[in-house]
Amino acid sequence: RRVLFRSRPFMGFTAISTLFALGNSSDAFLILRAQDNGIPTPLIPIVYFAFNGLYSLLSTPAGILSDRIGRRPLLITGYTAFAVAYAGFALADGPVGTVAMFLVYSFFYAFTEGVGRALIADMVPSHLRATAMGSYATATGIALLPTSVLAGALWDSVNDATPFWVGAGFAAAAALLLTLFPPRAALPEIGRAHV
Repeated sequence: RRVLFRSRPFMGFTAISTLFALGNSSDAFLILRAQDNGIPTPLIPIVYFAFNGLYSLLSTPAGILSDRIGRRPLLITGYTAFAVAYAGFALADGPVGTVAMFLVYSFFYAFTEGVGRALIADMVPSHLRATAMGSYATATGIALLPTSVLAGALWDSVNDATPFWVGAGFAAAAALLLTLFPPRAALPEIGRAHV
């Protein structure tokens, strides 16, 4: 297992994902923003259903595409979609723009949810995959913990657009880093006795 934590590809991707997680606040803020931007409360579940529906429709094609062109381009696209959506949520001042950003946001989920885990599986030996997945989830989960608290503080102390600008900034930085420092080839298969 020590070999895993000395792996630059795995640790680099985990660090980039953790950076992204620092700007990925709860989706509850999207619902609050939708209310502020004039979407009637009874219609918000319909908008959220449309977001989930498009995400579901895009997930399988995204997985197929990642098998063909690689994981990294889809992850970069997904992070970029998040940055665009969050910037759009910050700028939107009416229902139409807000609904459009929910649909853009679905691309983020479709292009990152399964693809990120597949990339980790590609980068590590088969007998270290469970450890890698758990370590990755721990790192990003710890980063998510203060994110929504910070978003709420910014919402209350500055304005309701600021958390989205912060999230867009973190996502753009993560996309750029993933472009500049792509994960390299998988770790070589090594014997369990050396782990």
